[in-house]
Amino acid sequence: MNTGIASRSLRSSLLDFAERMLRRLDAVPYAVLAIPLRLAVATVFWNSAMTKLANWETALALFTDEYKVPVLPAEAAAYIAVTIELTTPVLLVLGLFTRPAAAVLLGMVAVIEIFVYPQAWPTHIQWAAMLLVLLCRGAGKLSLDHLLWRRLENRLA
Repeated sequence: MNTGIASRSLRSSLLDFAERMLRRLDAVPYAVLAIPLRLAVATVFWNSAMTKLANWETALALFTDEYKVPVLPAEAAAYIAVTIELTTPVLLVLGLFTRPAAAVLLGMVAVIEIFVYPQAWPTHIQWAAMLLVLLCRGAGKLSLDHLLWRRLENRLA
């Protein structure tokens, strides 16, 4: 009989603990969650740009021989890719024009997935998931986007 009471008490304590933890996790502000999303995506694409710039001839060869993006000449595709990879990470880190930057990178991920490395979908879906959150929710309150929108709203009010 005592083991039954102790067992119910233990279950009740565990449920209480789980509920408290879930409430604490639910209370984490989106602004805090958006920061690692922005930094993670920015790092991936920034590192890619740095690799290309470290040896531009090799980068051009990759676009010519391996990437083969349809419609665009290899050199133009390389310049477009490195431009995107240099600018959008800076915007994401600053939280400036986050949604347009996320949209551009989502388009780039789609091109990479469809035309270049379709077998790498597990990686691409992770990038896309992070970018979709940023596209749909924005950079959060800890960003230049938030600051600019507040200033714009104050001027319009």
